[in-house]
Amino acid sequence: MPTTPRSRRERPAKPALTREGIVTAALEVLRAEGLQKVTMRRLAQELDTGPASLYVYVRNTDELHAAVLDELLGTVGPVPTEGDWRERLERVLIGYTRMLLEYPSLARSALTTWPSGPHYLNLIETLLGLLHEGGVPRDRAAWGVDLLLQRATATAAEHAGGGSQEDWNSLGRALGEVSEHTHPHIAAASGLLLAGAPEARASWAFQALISGIEHTAVPDSHA
Repeated sequence: MPTTPRSRRERPAKPALTREGIVTAALEVLRAEGLQKVTMRRLAQELDTGPASLYVYVRNTDELHAAVLDELLGTVGPVPTEGDWRERLERVLIGYTRMLLEYPSLARSALTTWPSGPHYLNLIETLLGLLHEGGVPRDRAAWGVDLLLQRATATAAEHAGGGSQEDWNSLGRALGEVSEHTHPHIAAASGLLLAGAPEARASWAFQALISGIEHTAVPDSHA
């Protein structure tokens, strides 16, 4: 039996495009297919529109990725209430690192992505507040936030790189087999260079940076 053609006017109207809707769709694609698929063309297909329509709300793919990162920063969690300011600062940074580790492709992108949304601003405010609580001078804290976030992002990106256990073992063998005559410092420290659990090394790195920020003056030339 022939079917009666359906008028286009009878189709349900598509939801209006919004920046929030675009970012939500981007997050769904990220979780299902990875960041490499989060493109304007792919999102246009997802939202049943043309790529040109998306540029009204997002300037380019880089801005889209930054918006996705900012949205995920909202999942990092509240500021810890237990422990001294150093411990709480470290836990915030560990939370940020773990979030990036859940999205390996985003972790690598975050090295060059500069979000400017509300969640990123909240993160910076939190870090500055904890450093202020510890009595860190404002100029050192301002520069230190960048350093701390770089370390957290680089740590996540490094683990997201997918280096093999074979590469790690090869490095261990190379360090253990050096001659004390040609590389005396490596030979003396060969058992220490790769020692320690990843969590312990990450904690030490953050505490070393925090101590450095606390005690290293910012040069006068920054003014």
